[in-house]
Amino acid sequence: MAQWTPFPHFGSYHFDMASLKTHWVRLHMGDAEPVPTQAAVLQAWVLLHNGDFQAAAQAGWQAGNAGVTVAAKATAIYASYLEKKEKTRLDLFLQVADRAQALAYAEPNNANAWYWHGYALNRYSQSISVAKALAQGLGNKIKESLERAIALVPQHADARITLGAFHAEVIDKVGALIGGMTYGAKKDKSLKLFQEALQLHPGSAMGRVEYANALVILEGEAKIKEANALYEQAAASEAMDALERLGVDLARTELHH
Repeated sequence: MAQWTPFPHFGSYHFDMASLKTHWVRLHMGDAEPVPTQAAVLQAWVLLHNGDFQAAAQAGWQAGNAGVTVAAKATAIYASYLEKKEKTRLDLFLQVADRAQALAYAEPNNANAWYWHGYALNRYSQSISVAKALAQGLGNKIKESLERAIALVPQHADARITLGAFHAEVIDKVGALIGGMTYGAKKDKSLKLFQEALQLHPGSAMGRVEYANALVILEGEAKIKEANALYEQAAASEAMDALERLGVDLARTELHH
C-alpha cells in the first residue's frame, strides 16, 4: 500500500486506550459510535484520534467487522482532507462505500455502517461531480443510507451534516424543482438538518464549515455574513484530537480565501 500523506500536526495528540475511553463520549458526539469492546479495535481508534490515519485504517480492516467503522472513518476522512491525488481519493471512497455496505447488510442495525456508506458515496459524488453521480443513480443511495443512520441513532449529528450538504448540493446542481421531485431535496430541510446537528454537537467545527458552505450555496450573498461568522467560530474552536483539528484547519483556510 502506498504511503499516505501524513497528518500535518502529527505528534500534537497523545491519546492512549485509557484516556480515549475517558474522553470517548465528548470525542464521539458527532458519530455516536459505541465504545469498542475489543482492545485491538480500541487501539485502532487511538491511532485515528492521534492522527495516524493509515495505521488506524490498517488496524481497523484487520480487526474484521468490529473494526470496519474505525477503518472507514480513517480512510474517508483522510481521503476527504489529506489525499492530493484525485484517482487515489476516488478509489478510497469506493473502498469505504463497498466495505461499509457489506457491514450494513451483515449488521442492519449498525448506524455507522449506513453512515459511512452514505458519507463515502457523497464524497465520491462531489469528486466526480454531483450531476454525474445523480445520473449514475447514486443520489437515492446516499440519501437512504444517511436517513437510515439517523433513524437508527436519532442523535447522529454527523449524518445530519452530510445529509444537509447532500440536499444543498442537489438543489445547487439540478435546481429546487427537480431536486425536490426526484430526490426530496429541500432548502428548508437542508438548513434544519444543520441546525439540529449543531444542537446535538455544538462544538463541531466541521459542522459549522459545512453549514456555512450550504448557506452560501442555498442563499448566496444574503447569507455571506452569517457564513463568515460560522467559519470564524469554527476557526477559533479548540481541537481535542486530529479529526477536530482538520475541521479547524479547514475553517481557517476558508477564512483566508
